Amino acid sequence: AGQNRRVSANEPSWTKNYQPGVPAEIDLPDEPLTAMFERSCHLGGRGTALEFFGARTSYARLGDQVARVAEGLRKLGVHPGDRVALVLPNCPQHVVAFYAVLRLGAIVVEHNPLYTAAELGRMVADHGARVAIAWDAAAAKLDGLVETVVAVNLLDAMPRLKRAALALPLPALKKARAKLHAPAPGSLTWAKLVSSRRLKASHPRPRPADLAVVQYTSGTTGAFRGAMLTHRNLYANALQGAAWMKDAVDGRETIYAVLPMFHAFGMTLYLTFGILKRGHLVLFPTFDVDMVLDVARRRPPTVYCAVPPIYERTARRARQRKIDLTSAKFCISGAMRLSDPVVELWESVSGGFLVEGYGLTEASPVALGNPFWPTRRTGTIGVPFPSTLMRVVDPEDPTREVSQGEPGELLLHGPQVFSGYWNDPDASAAALLPGGWLRTGDIVTVDADGFATVVDRLKEIIVTNGFNVSPSEVEEVLAGAPGVSACAVVGIPKPNGDERVVAAIVPEPGHPLDPDALRSFCHESLAGYKVPRRFVEVDELPTSMLGKVLRRQVRDQVAERLAA
Repeated sequence: AGQNRRVSANEPSWTKNYQPGVPAEIDLPDEPLTAMFERSCHLGGRGTALEFFGARTSYARLGDQVARVAEGLRKLGVHPGDRVALVLPNCPQHVVAFYAVLRLGAIVVEHNPLYTAAELGRMVADHGARVAIAWDAAAAKLDGLVETVVAVNLLDAMPRLKRAALALPLPALKKARAKLHAPAPGSLTWAKLVSSRRLKASHPRPRPADLAVVQYTSGTTGAFRGAMLTHRNLYANALQGAAWMKDAVDGRETIYAVLPMFHAFGMTLYLTFGILKRGHLVLFPTFDVDMVLDVARRRPPTVYCAVPPIYERTARRARQRKIDLTSAKFCISGAMRLSDPVVELWESVSGGFLVEGYGLTEASPVALGNPFWPTRRTGTIGVPFPSTLMRVVDPEDPTREVSQGEPGELLLHGPQVFSGYWNDPDASAAALLPGGWLRTGDIVTVDADGFATVVDRLKEIIVTNGFNVSPSEVEEVLAGAPGVSACAVVGIPKPNGDERVVAAIVPEPGHPLDPDALRSFCHESLAGYKVPRRFVEVDELPTSMLGKVLRRQVRDQVAERLAA
């Protein structure tokens, strides 16, 4: 067991549980995120920045491609402050596009490429991007939504031999190729964009306070809103992560990008922290446990951050295949509760602690974490990161702090806290209290040593496989389904801490419940992870005196029915 870190008089008491050497405060340079990127590309030189199905991109080449794509976007009329939609899985083009947009002083808006056209349409109508850079298989969904679509063929980023193999006229290879590529007629190609001249070095750079990303979330509000994250927010969170993983060595770590970069957690882990550390980023467009372990045989991971189900599947399959994962020393779990059995399983095959962290999009996203030290406490979300403060307050009166150990709403303050919601000043004012304190909507208890545990949520968001699902969004779709008189959507806990999306349905008279038809109806408008896994028939929905559906009572009612 390690000894507690020494704490100076002006530091929060919880820093005594930090790993020795982790600072209470980070030094945040007065420069934009793009300055960090350019420095990493210069220092990284010929070292590998990105690996994709075996094809490698050096840091020097990455910097060159960003300068070229930035010039191509400038010629398309992208100006500072313009929004550019990215609709991409994890691939080298995603990293290039992200920094090319930022280099122009424009704003990245990340989107899940599996979103339906209707979901993308709602977001684009809100943020107003005129240009989108999209995986060609998803490009058709943007027809009529933006002026220009730059279509990205993932096959172009693969090694030549692999591309040639996928071109063979064999059924299995045709199927694999179809998963990665689809023609996008009428779109501008990525190849044309990346063949541009380099952007002039004298082109104006963004400022630290400028908006960098609008990240859509159902977050603290339960509604679909775009969290505004500045260069300073994202840079700060990358530096906080680097301080937390103090033993990670610049230019020496192999980081597996198994979480999507269009998600806030993946964005920070790979696009900001990974580049800051000049890591060797191995990009996976989707999580495939055998694909991950095939790479691990020749290039073992040292940083493997994921969600509990991924840790569990990776550990079990690694045991079956007898693949060594002891290289994985830095492992942070997020998005859902981390259980003791998963920790024990993972640590039996890996080379370091598996610790749980806590974040939300509005905090760029990471705010608390368990230390990489024997002081960590599984089952808690840890203690605040460097330069981060927390308070626990009465949710009905956020000016009143509750007593230690008493449940209350978690408030956060730090350089990673967002500046508000895009086009929504009312929601921004509700989420941000005077002094910049963020209302998380999570109810926690904090013990005498500063470790926080989530015990409830004020918000009714469902967390499934690490993604947030707004019940209201799913209910709006279901309300339009034939035969549905009323509905309520809730999250039912699973043993691993995840939740499954379940819909309680009051059918119209003479219309028996048809789960398959409802599921197909939902798939037309919703990404797959939002579609209810179960449909439960009920006679009526419990409501308040004002007629509002009481989702907590619905959840209890549905849970009892499913258990029976």
